[in-house]
Amino acid sequence: MNPIEKYNTRVDQSHSLVCVGLDSDIKYIPRQFRDDPFPQFAFNRWVIEETHHYVSAFKPNIAFYEARGDRGLAELKMTIDYLQERHPQILTICDAKRADIGTINAAYIESIFDWLGFDAVTLQPYLGRQAIQPFLDRADKGAIIICRTSAPGTNDLQDIKVEGRPLWQCLAQQICGEWNVNQNCMLVIASTIPSELQDARQLAGLVPFLIPSVGTQGGTLKKVVEWGSSPDGKGLIINSARSVIFSDNPNGAVKRLRDEINQYRPKSSES
Repeated sequence: MNPIEKYNTRVDQSHSLVCVGLDSDIKYIPRQFRDDPFPQFAFNRWVIEETHHYVSAFKPNIAFYEARGDRGLAELKMTIDYLQERHPQILTICDAKRADIGTINAAYIESIFDWLGFDAVTLQPYLGRQAIQPFLDRADKGAIIICRTSAPGTNDLQDIKVEGRPLWQCLAQQICGEWNVNQNCMLVIASTIPSELQDARQLAGLVPFLIPSVGTQGGTLKKVVEWGSSPDGKGLIINSARSVIFSDNPNGAVKRLRDEINQYRPKSSES
């Protein structure tokens, strides 16, 4: 089963397009977990057990683990090992924004896919297809390529006109066509301008979109779901991190998000 098939199967099982971001910044996790010998893993395990019924993906940002050196990376591996053992049906995404050349890519792939064991990784496309190709060649893994983002300054490049179209649209078309030979490509698409999601969906067909945190980054959830969904009511991996993992009740928070998203999905896709 390739990663997109795995995700879609889990969407049907959980009736959910939600991804929980395990951005477990050691400075903000509760005291009872910081006192544990493995604080990030202990916190992640708790969040996973609180939320897994209502999610289709988990996405740790690797920076929060790399910041703790070998201890953090060890606890990230413990987290993915735990998910593989206890909840293997849920997609795992390494938010690492990698891509380079030659042996560097080989090392990234060995680390993220073969040692840590993630199903998918986020990638930077700026170096072109040659830098992405080793990830694309792993048909058993997902290549989630940054396409349209909303951070300050992104317009400097993404809105440059190429034959009358924004660069990000040209990139989306290329990724979903020429690059997607193994049908394992996905796109990172911002939620802050929902009309652009509609444009992206027209270009991408059924290719899934990883949507950065709708709640914390200003996206409008109803429009995101209605304009960004693929025709089958799927096609979205809607991430929520801090508003779930640092809430007093992660179970309730993620269920509310799942249910709100489902209000806007086609009825046949959530039943």
